[in-house]
Amino acid sequence: QVQLVESGGGLVQPGGSLRLSCAASGRLGSAYAMGWYRQAPGKEREFVASIDWGSGGTHYASFLKGRFTISRDSAKNILYLQMNALEPEDTAVYYCAADRYTPRPDLFRPNYWGQGTQVTVSS
Repeated sequence: QVQLVESGGGLVQPGGSLRLSCAASGRLGSAYAMGWYRQAPGKEREFVASIDWGSGGTHYASFLKGRFTISRDSAKNILYLQMNALEPEDTAVYYCAADRYTPRPDLFRPNYWGQGTQVTVSS
């Protein structure tokens, strides 16, 4: 059984930064991808970023404009999302996810989801 547990959300002012973490446990196989989605109130869940866990190759949503960086610590099985220059429009629940069937971050289709962590950007 795969478990994904997010942490690091909270309240931040516009222009500020946050780093989300996702601790992964369980068996995902030898080649897989992990990533982040988000869901704002009244909107559909949308893709944010993904990473090939083995190679570290990444893929990002075009709306990010370089503000977020996804990374991983393979030794600790932790996924990160560094978020800079946050805007009120970034307010959402952020979900950690994993795709056990392909490591390609551009083909990311999650099979496993975390419970989510709230990020609120407000002054």
